[in-house]
Amino acid sequence: MLGTMMEVVDTSVANVSLPHMQGTFSAGVDEITWVITSYLVANAVILPITGWLAARFGRKRFYLGALALFTVASLGSGAAPSLPFLIVMRVIQGLAGGAMVPMSQAILLEAFPKEEHGKAMAMFGVGVVFGPIIGPTLGGYITDTMTWRWVFYINLPLGLLGIVLGLLFIHDPPYLRRPEGRVDYASFFFIALGLGSLEVMLNRGERYDWFSSNFIQTFAWLALVGITLFVWRSLTAENPLVDLRLFRNREFASGTLLMFLMGFGLYGSFTMLPLFAQQLMGYTATWAGLVLSPGGVASLVAMAMVGNLIGRVDTRLLVLVGALFNIASLWLLQHINLQVDFVYLMLSRILQGFGLGFLFVPVTAAAFVRLTPEQTGQGTGLFNLLRNEGGSVGIAISATVLSRHVQLHHAHLVERFNPFNPIFAERMTEVSHWLLAVSGHDGVTSQRLALGLLHGELLRQAAALAYADVFWMLSLSFIVFIPFIALLAGRPGTSDPVVH
Repeated sequence: MLGTMMEVVDTSVANVSLPHMQGTFSAGVDEITWVITSYLVANAVILPITGWLAARFGRKRFYLGALALFTVASLGSGAAPSLPFLIVMRVIQGLAGGAMVPMSQAILLEAFPKEEHGKAMAMFGVGVVFGPIIGPTLGGYITDTMTWRWVFYINLPLGLLGIVLGLLFIHDPPYLRRPEGRVDYASFFFIALGLGSLEVMLNRGERYDWFSSNFIQTFAWLALVGITLFVWRSLTAENPLVDLRLFRNREFASGTLLMFLMGFGLYGSFTMLPLFAQQLMGYTATWAGLVLSPGGVASLVAMAMVGNLIGRVDTRLLVLVGALFNIASLWLLQHINLQVDFVYLMLSRILQGFGLGFLFVPVTAAAFVRLTPEQTGQGTGLFNLLRNEGGSVGIAISATVLSRHVQLHHAHLVERFNPFNPIFAERMTEVSHWLLAVSGHDGVTSQRLALGLLHGELLRQAAALAYADVFWMLSLSFIVFIPFIALLAGRPGTSDPVVH
């Protein structure tokens, strides 16, 4: 769990520090965002093959090696003398961090019997769900009070503690065997090409106006070709790097689909709400993070409850409750405006955080209930890959909807921005007279300044309406989510594993 929280927190904690890194290295916006893109690309590439790597090198050795590499790369990131060096360290962090999360999940599933998988996934969920919530708060506080370098240095004591605990308590299961035959390098190349290109496309798509850009078109084709060849190779190779036949299992396939949809809504809202608070409401990075933090506490409470209910209450009912809480949360956010207060935003996050506890734990437990222990390592890699890709798609589409709908609402509102509108004329007169009284400018200059102030307010109103549209769109992911709940096993603790 410690390794998982380190990795998930690190995915979001650096975001709020990007402007400070940009100043340190005198970098442009396109250059500094590679600090995030490089991490996500490396993370996506390693996730699906972690099961194979763990079998080849031993789960304990592989996990501890990844944790040690992540810790060293954190030190290198904090001490980075240049932007290229920082990006290289972030690639290493992404590779090591992407390996730690599925291995942590596999280790917990191995340590608990099937009837207690709910409790195991509640522990794992603390890192996965709580991490993105405290990440922006922690990053904002550290950046505001120290320097951005400490965003990475905080990983050092946690990493060392995790290594010591791993050496003492983690053991390889007896069934884990080294894969036979030659290494399928073709599959590794195809998956690196496909998922790496997909992450670049999703991360840069909105900035380059999606498919109107040759850059995005190129990476879209590379992603399509790479993923297609990887699927073909995985289904036809004698010893595939990744066993895609796991998706023949109904519970696992439906669980990963639900996790994709949950990642879409979860990461999209986690990204959009702090932006709304900072850009339109004037919150600092720390206060914007505090909007999210109570939701993390609600998630912890819900996970503790659900961990004890799994096996006694139908899993599908628990998941339905979680989906309804998330729909209610996003319904509140659909009605935000520029007069909304801190308590309203925090309440929406508490509802979503509580709902996530009812989603993550039972969905995860149900997804793995019919996998054999030998399949768990590969399953956790694919499961976490789909969650991360759902998050990447959710963030990318949210950013695009926000950008396009700001323009749409601006065009609609500016139609009323004329002297023939009595409300506009009245406000224009009020602001002009006020500026004339306090600024000392002449009447013409005061009118021009008043027009600029009113247009600035119009832009804020258009942006607020666009954010509301984004939250409406994100709520659709949880509405689509509901029909697939029926495909899950009713009580994970009572199902028998598939026998091969």
